Amino acid sequence: MGKSKEIGQHLRIFFCRLPQVWFILGSNFSCLKVSCSSVQTIVRKYKHHGTTQPSYRSGRRCVLSPRDERTLVRKVQINPRTTAKDLVKMLEEMGTKVSIHCKTSTIST
Repeated sequence: MGKSKEIGQHLRIFFCRLPQVWFILGSNFSCLKVSCSSVQTIVRKYKHHGTTQPSYRSGRRCVLSPRDERTLVRKVQINPRTTAKDLVKMLEEMGTKVSIHCKTSTIST
């Protein structure tokens, strides 16, 4: 199963306040780029739990933005001998705080 974008809180509240007739008629939510099954799941969770907050996601959140990742890849492709310290310094200049583990040469957040 591939990654999907998270549905915003304002849309979740909107779906829970819709008249139930829309679901019976099988309305199309393609203009909002949300599938009908996703809307049904949100409404079902709202009825069961009474909240529209998304459920907890496991794992650590990614600190680097896609732009930061592309910048790192580009820098290493230009100069393959770039050290991790250089990459960390460059990220800090861009405003992203990262650190290096002493035992490994990988960048951790």
